[in-house]
Amino acid sequence: MTAPSVYCALVHFPVRDRAGDTVTSSVTNIDVHDLARSARTYGLRGYFVVTPITAQRALVARILEHWDSPAGQKRMPERGDALSICASAASVDEAIAMITEREGLAPRLVTTSARPEGSLRLSTYAEERAAMSAANRPTLLLFGTGHGLQKVLVERSDALLAPIRPGSYNHLSVRAAAAITLDRLFGDSSAD
Repeated sequence: MTAPSVYCALVHFPVRDRAGDTVTSSVTNIDVHDLARSARTYGLRGYFVVTPITAQRALVARILEHWDSPAGQKRMPERGDALSICASAASVDEAIAMITEREGLAPRLVTTSARPEGSLRLSTYAEERAAMSAANRPTLLLFGTGHGLQKVLVERSDALLAPIRPGSYNHLSVRAAAAITLDRLFGDSSAD
């Protein structure tokens, strides 16, 4: 099952560090590639790498240019295909604006977290699948780097997905968490 007009974003700011302070995390080549592959596999309309740092957005542009070049296409055409849905954005608001321009409607925001967040009610994957199917507007799934999305983003969201493994000793890598989340939402054998 693929819901129409679903996007995801890998957010590097505002995210938390180990102490809970607001930081900007570093863009990594493997995150750019792996989340693009997961997003493309599950039929998402787009994937944003969100960072306010100009040099890191330039890094994302170089990665995308390489895999779109004749040399990159010849070496691994499927990588270029996956990365074709990727773009960088300076902020979550810029990603929202890009989706709004493309779709004609602002997206619902769905956040993820490795832990329950304040008083926000947690949505199950089944509830979110139903909400996406019933929505008359696009959805933007936000994945946080570092030690997770800062509270200001979570509080803006329309839904907060339940943690994959609540109470776990630590959080999963964002690549693993995104792949599991997308499979639970859009896989053939979704689990809640």
